[in-house]
Amino acid sequence: MVNNAILAVDQGTTSSRAIVFDGHSGIVSVAQQEIPQYYPHEGWVEHDLEAIWQSVKCTAQQAFIEAQARGVQVQALAITNQRETVALWDKSTGEPLHNAIVWQDRRTSSHCERLRQSGCEPMVRGKTGLLLDPYFSATKIAWLLDSLPGARAKAEAGKLAFGTIDSFLLSRLTGLKVHATDATNASRTSLFNIHKQAWDEELLKLFTIPEALLPEVRDSADDYGNTTADLFGREIPIVAVAGDQQAAAIGQCCVSAGAIKSTYGTGAFVLMNTGESVIDSQHKLLSTVAYRLRGKTSYALEGSIFIAGSAVQWLRDRLKLLSDATESEAIARGLRDNGGVYMVPAFTGLGAPYWNPQARGVINGLSLSCGSEHIVRAALESVCYQSHDLFKAFADDGVKPSLLRVDGGMAANSWLMQFLADTLNLKVERPVVRETTALGASYLAALQLGWVGSLAELSQQWQLDASFVPKMPEHERQKLLAAWTKIVQQANDV
Repeated sequence: MVNNAILAVDQGTTSSRAIVFDGHSGIVSVAQQEIPQYYPHEGWVEHDLEAIWQSVKCTAQQAFIEAQARGVQVQALAITNQRETVALWDKSTGEPLHNAIVWQDRRTSSHCERLRQSGCEPMVRGKTGLLLDPYFSATKIAWLLDSLPGARAKAEAGKLAFGTIDSFLLSRLTGLKVHATDATNASRTSLFNIHKQAWDEELLKLFTIPEALLPEVRDSADDYGNTTADLFGREIPIVAVAGDQQAAAIGQCCVSAGAIKSTYGTGAFVLMNTGESVIDSQHKLLSTVAYRLRGKTSYALEGSIFIAGSAVQWLRDRLKLLSDATESEAIARGLRDNGGVYMVPAFTGLGAPYWNPQARGVINGLSLSCGSEHIVRAALESVCYQSHDLFKAFADDGVKPSLLRVDGGMAANSWLMQFLADTLNLKVERPVVRETTALGASYLAALQLGWVGSLAELSQQWQLDASFVPKMPEHERQKLLAAWTKIVQQANDV
């Protein structure tokens, strides 16, 4: 029986995944289940919290049982999760008061604009590293408290609990015994002072959030209690929690200042480790917590793209142009060029560096010679163009990386990764283990269990699958980027 295994729960925007890793970062078992998305109104995005819980429970149990059948004994559990998504539940019963409001949701755009007009953004940015945008949790919480009858009074009386998805899962996994989060997730709420590493009284007052609602903030590798015995036949300690992008950076071994990765999943997120320094971006990038270990905080600079893989999912589910997302690679590869077709997938506004929640999607350049394949390719290309916009912001802030590590579901598309390298004019490296989000959570668990002395020790486990070097002629690259710049401005001006 192999005893040094960790069960990593990865609760994402479109699916829940559970992976058991052995002590050498090898994958023992995997289970995955998609979760439904709800769009009650334009710009609103919700998840059923009970559906999330059932998907996590089902996949975790399935991966656990499969590992046991292979003679592998799970010693601990780690959680990584979609960030900024808001859950509100009854402390005594665990029952949700409302669907989760997802990070992509735009319903609080006007609230953010009112705060911005009142001159609050410099204070919020100075304390949290974040901009005023409905992407972050605080205005979503306020909306729930103000929209649900009696919710605010119950919150002030300490009867309700707020959390990002990690907190909700901790509550359920421990039988309502633990109400906690980690510093990475707390840093995405707009309520957490990243310099003082504490919930901030001035921010709570600004967003009208009762402090009694908030979880305890712990290190990313820490004691988060035990699962109830009925879930796995015995109690299992929960020893690590991290937001998905921070976990992916750890899984990519970006654990020293200057290391940078980009995850291409539902959205796309570039994260650069900045060590003990908080970089105050002048070009609308975010300062955030990379991880907090043994009370010591490491920071990161981040650029967030709201729509990446979800554009391909939209082509599949809404337009029916694909039966499977993986078909997009062959379709794009089969075209000589993009035919002059560009897509700006601003379905939930534009993230960095534009930060415009009112922006809407644009498909430009259609002609009678174009077919569905051009729209598919335009969706893929848009991910690379948006990445270029982020990297320009990084460069304007004085950050010019020599290579980029990539992960996430879209990283499996080799055509896309080559186009990314060409668009960024930068070497791109893809690891053997592309489940880097869950892997990063398992690394944190290994640290807490004492299996390794530091995250740096795990860097030798990173293995290269493929590298992509720029091949596109510079004049062609500039032509494509010039066309994109004009069209993204159309979306931004809506």
